[in-house]
Amino acid sequence: MVSVPVRREQVAYATRRGLSQRRSCTLMKVARSAIGYRSAKAVRDGPVLARMAVLSAQYPRYGYRRIRIFLCRDGHSMSPGRAHRLWRRAKLQVPRKRPRKRIATGRPRPKAPTGANQVWSYDFVFDWCASGQQLKCLTVTDEWTKEGLAIEVDGRIRSGRVIEVLSRLVSERGTPLYLRSDNGPEFVSRALLKWIVDQGIETALIDPGKPWQNGATESFNGKFRDECLSLEWFRSRSEAKIVIEAWRKHFNEVRPHSSLGYLTPAEFVAKLKENDAAPVSATGRDAAVDGASAPRPVASPSRKGHSKAKQRPAFSS
Repeated sequence: MVSVPVRREQVAYATRRGLSQRRSCTLMKVARSAIGYRSAKAVRDGPVLARMAVLSAQYPRYGYRRIRIFLCRDGHSMSPGRAHRLWRRAKLQVPRKRPRKRIATGRPRPKAPTGANQVWSYDFVFDWCASGQQLKCLTVTDEWTKEGLAIEVDGRIRSGRVIEVLSRLVSERGTPLYLRSDNGPEFVSRALLKWIVDQGIETALIDPGKPWQNGATESFNGKFRDECLSLEWFRSRSEAKIVIEAWRKHFNEVRPHSSLGYLTPAEFVAKLKENDAAPVSATGRDAAVDGASAPRPVASPSRKGHSKAKQRPAFSS
């Protein structure tokens, strides 16, 4: 079944080829009174489509759900269904990645956080500059608030450098309960383990060959590579440090996070402070003792039939 707008276009094409309008309307089964019709929906959607195209060019790896949040911030409030319809009309769909084998998500995560500043996870991400110089990035995240606490960039990062970064974060944010990482040589060195013991922090090393136990950092690193490293072309390490730090601030303050109810991590932390659910100023140990932690996430089924844990902020009134 050919739609009426398409048939009107066919009438216009036949008219340009020399056929009379009356004859064209008869052949295409279009009323002559409908030839001059102009859709009010197209006029209403024009500014939204233009803004959507700008946002898609600015954030090429964002889908329509996240772009809808930016449109709402600009005053273009709409439902997810309308955003999806306009997104498909403009053909702005993000290319799909090749699906990979999924694992069972019902397995409990060891030492899962129940509040802010309780579990920090850290890992390394590698990339290269245009000159061939290697970039080694140390990423540190808060598993509850999804904040990117730090991204340290250099050619080589040994355990001493890791201690410097963690010491700075502890002095700024307080001492966490656990540090989660894999069994890399930088994370199991004697110097780092001694510093962890001196600080009264416990380790939560994941089992070998099970990266899903460090899912918060793996998710952050995937977004970091997809939205920053894969899109940028670094001419030097100095330029990489500036661009990556700008992306980290954008991730914390601008980018909406689906597991936080499409709030930014900064907005989520501000909500926690307002509702006194898990004060960020207190250490994770104090928050656990006082019982002032945010509620545990609940699991909701995904479209493909797999259960997927989602964290949604639930604040007491």
